[in-house]
Amino acid sequence: MTSGSTLREGFAVLGVAIKREPVVFTLSTLGSVLFGALTVADAWVLGWSTDHVVLPAFESGRVEWDGLIAILALFVGVALLRAVGIVARRLGAGVMQYRMQAYHRRAVTRQYLRLPISWHQQHPTGQLLSNANSDVEAAWAPIAPLPMAVGTVAMMVIAVVQMLLTDLVMAGVGLLVFPAVIVANLVFQRLQSPLMTRAQALRAEVSEVAHESFDGALVVKTLGRESEETQRFARKAHQLRDTNVKAGRVRAAFDPVLEALPNLGVLAVLAVGVNQVLAGRAAPGDVVTIGYLLTIVAFPIRSLGWLLGEFPRSVVGFQRVSAVLAATGEMQYGGRRIEPVTGPGAALAVDHLAYRYDRSEDGPPVLADLTFTVAPGRTVAVVGETASGKSTLTSLLVRLVDPDRGSVSVDGVDLRDLAAGVVAEHVALVPQQAFLFDDTVRGNVTLGLDVSDDAVWEALRTAQADGFVAALPDGLDTRIGERGTSLSGGQRQRLSLARALVRRPRLLVMDDATSAVDPEVEARILAALRASGGGPGEGATVLVVAYRKATISLADEVVHLVDGRVADQGTHAELLSRNPGYARLVNAYEHEVTVEEVAGSDEVRSR
Repeated sequence: MTSGSTLREGFAVLGVAIKREPVVFTLSTLGSVLFGALTVADAWVLGWSTDHVVLPAFESGRVEWDGLIAILALFVGVALLRAVGIVARRLGAGVMQYRMQAYHRRAVTRQYLRLPISWHQQHPTGQLLSNANSDVEAAWAPIAPLPMAVGTVAMMVIAVVQMLLTDLVMAGVGLLVFPAVIVANLVFQRLQSPLMTRAQALRAEVSEVAHESFDGALVVKTLGRESEETQRFARKAHQLRDTNVKAGRVRAAFDPVLEALPNLGVLAVLAVGVNQVLAGRAAPGDVVTIGYLLTIVAFPIRSLGWLLGEFPRSVVGFQRVSAVLAATGEMQYGGRRIEPVTGPGAALAVDHLAYRYDRSEDGPPVLADLTFTVAPGRTVAVVGETASGKSTLTSLLVRLVDPDRGSVSVDGVDLRDLAAGVVAEHVALVPQQAFLFDDTVRGNVTLGLDVSDDAVWEALRTAQADGFVAALPDGLDTRIGERGTSLSGGQRQRLSLARALVRRPRLLVMDDATSAVDPEVEARILAALRASGGGPGEGATVLVVAYRKATISLADEVVHLVDGRVADQGTHAELLSRNPGYARLVNAYEHEVTVEEVAGSDEVRSR
């Protein structure tokens, strides 16, 4: 990124903020202009005081009280008005900056929720956290010095005009500072931009490593990998530290240069001014005025330096945030709704479904030409070996992702033709991994849905969770901790199931959702589901990914998947009798393997 493009893009980012908050920007800028104008007025007051009060006092040997009172009144009046300008400038800048940060954090979060799971699978969580936090902060960091810089530009213009009107020669000498400042700025931008780009990328990587380590704390501790994880985090943290130190060195060299150049200009003006006074071409007050004006000009130069110094980091942050907001993975929705013509249960049709995670055409398909139907109110078990596409199928059935080819239809309507939110009104998923929020039991089951406690308890009873919930200290009001850490795996699964049931789904999809409960509890859950047709939505269609024979045997029908295709479909008894592969698969979980078999059978070892 060149210095020219950084400057151009930095001002473009500020243009976005100004267009969004024009009123606040205008008020803060007016306050800054007032501050700048009155700071320049100090120079006029100082020059006037020198010529009309100080020098006459030296010549006459006495001080006129009316002159002192005039000086005091002028300086106090200017100071008070300047304080008003400072308050308006700082308050406006703060409001504008925090509003822009809040707006873009909300925009990034909304985009995360709109984008499909397939997009999230390609972007690490740490990067997403960095986009919504540090990148947003970096993008709008220049807003803090912006009103000051704009106002001080006005101050600088006024000061330069007054310098030129006072003495052209001394003004010309002082204004030689500006070309030097421009050159220093260009060098700074060229050195700083690549460092800021690298630093923002490393912030995302540090967040990613930290998130993985904290999220996988159980694995790290049980396998004794604390030191390795610490070293992995330290490597990224040290890289970020070193990059920031390099950027700090560049900034540390740049700021003193900006400080020194105006002071050198003042020295040059004083040297020339003395000769001008001795030659009778200027008054002493003119030298004082121009010298003071040049020190005033130093402040705008510094404020512009603060603004431009934030541009490299701002441009990088804005580009990273804009990449999220411009992501094209957002799902498109139709306008249709489902009119329940089949009763409480939904008719499900999967037609020539195909999907691959590797988006290249050469990537291996997870599902290929998958076709089956489920009649309303029926319970169907999906059975297959590991990696046969079962969990991927469940994601497609609730439209977490869209298929590459084929379609999923509920009551004859393709899910892609439905309006936003309609799928969730009719279909519920209970995933393999039960995720619970740091909230109460009620909050985790309802997730903001307006339902009565009676409906919550009914869902808990169907999920066989009412017993342990009633035993909790505060019942439905018990907080269960982050990710439900105070509960067992089976209890978390049952709350996750109750969360789906309380919505009265017409199609309930369960992805091995009872794997963490013991067989007796699982049997009661399945019996309750079968008795109620899927829970509170009596007669609901149920599709369950299952491994246990007890689960499978309760289903009305079984769909056997092999390599992403339907290998067979029928009742459990029918498939056992006619399909050796299916029989071997479902019996493998209950088959007792001896030490001799393990030692002597490659087939058993492959299982």
